[in-house]
Amino acid sequence: MNTEELLAKAKKPSADAMRLHPFYRGKIETTLKCTVHSFDDFAIWYTPGVAAPCKAIQADPELVYEYTNKWNTVAVVSDGTRVLGLGDIGPKAGLPVMEGKALLYKYLGGVDGVPIMLDTKDPDAIINTVLMLQPGIGGVNLEDIAQPKCFYILDTLREKAEIPIWHDDQQGTATVTLAGLINALKVVGKKLNEVSIAFIGSGASNVACSRLIFGWGADPAKCYMVDSKGILGKHRKDIEMRKAEFKDKWKLCQITNAEGREGDIPEAMKGVDVVIGLSKPGPDVILPEWIRTMAKDAIVFACANPVPEVWPWVAKEAGAAVVATGRSDFPNQVNNSLGFPGIFRGTLDVRAKTITDEMCFAAAQALADHVGDRLAPDFILPTMDDWEVFPREAAAVAMKAIEQGLARVETTYEEEFQRASKIIKRSRDMTKRLMEEGFIAEPPPGDDPHDVDLETVKSAY
Repeated sequence: MNTEELLAKAKKPSADAMRLHPFYRGKIETTLKCTVHSFDDFAIWYTPGVAAPCKAIQADPELVYEYTNKWNTVAVVSDGTRVLGLGDIGPKAGLPVMEGKALLYKYLGGVDGVPIMLDTKDPDAIINTVLMLQPGIGGVNLEDIAQPKCFYILDTLREKAEIPIWHDDQQGTATVTLAGLINALKVVGKKLNEVSIAFIGSGASNVACSRLIFGWGADPAKCYMVDSKGILGKHRKDIEMRKAEFKDKWKLCQITNAEGREGDIPEAMKGVDVVIGLSKPGPDVILPEWIRTMAKDAIVFACANPVPEVWPWVAKEAGAAVVATGRSDFPNQVNNSLGFPGIFRGTLDVRAKTITDEMCFAAAQALADHVGDRLAPDFILPTMDDWEVFPREAAAVAMKAIEQGLARVETTYEEEFQRASKIIKRSRDMTKRLMEEGFIAEPPPGDDPHDVDLETVKSAY
């Protein structure tokens, strides 16, 4: 494809979304999972029969996992203050994203996701609301919450909650990014403990990415973090003055950038082996001339959504050996959708109390290993349609939770792999059957989302 065609292909999902969202009026709905042969069955599922399991749960609260769907329900909670690369667009405007998240939970992980948009920006109100929701849900996915409060909310809830609390913009993105980096380094023949990395963007995603990547063996002293005001370091008095509020950033100022670089993105990228971009939507946030200053066989992860910091073909023309984005319509998608469905599947199946960094490491290794001998510059991670990766992640996470003493249910790797495979296959097969039977309608003729019309998509951006 020429540049115009590549741009058109990149812009088309936005045009399609504007047609298909109003056509379906939502992406998820509730449906039954028990039989209803006649109205007599209502006496079992509702009153008077339902009183018996209610009393049983009152006597033994753990039975709620056996008698209800709590075991498989995750609340996707957001206040709409940091939605994709769009910023603070509010809870109503953020709802399409959370519905999409719930769709991915169900289709890829067999998990019942419920979007919950909160009309408050108060972190303590968000914390209290989540704690009050606990009786009816098995876990919580925090999503698109601005920093620095997202760190405080996650840390507080992980301390107080009795169910696993997960911030996908932090832990999910970091897990998949680590997996992609493990394999990208294999492609170029470099070792993690020897490379230098420029993290472009210092929001929740890249702060968590740096934590996991440093925990896996990268040397922080050789790495650089860039926020909206430049490279982090001990020279950043603006952060030091607010270090109680931005404690994660201030810690990074102390452990990264040993040589004391100052400046902005181009200065951070000079001579580095890897760039991990999770900043603002592009293109032209990262310029090709900056990529040319990187080390030989450079790796560029441009993962801002909805548009990467640099178009992948531009990065390759500038000399990058491996290029990844957060989008599914380009090779090498580094996106948390490859992580959270399998990670939560395994977490829920063993009723883990929390999700630790070690569980994320296990998922990242499973994700990287699944590529196997298919590894190539344009194939560093499985794609979402390689569905077996999700039960493998689930099994790896479940085993780590058991090893760490966090699981309430004991199982083996093979048992969990088979269990997760069955649950995920059921979700995919149900969707296929609903489409075949017409309960999920196909778009009207002329709305085929696979057709690319250059003139239509040019107006989408």
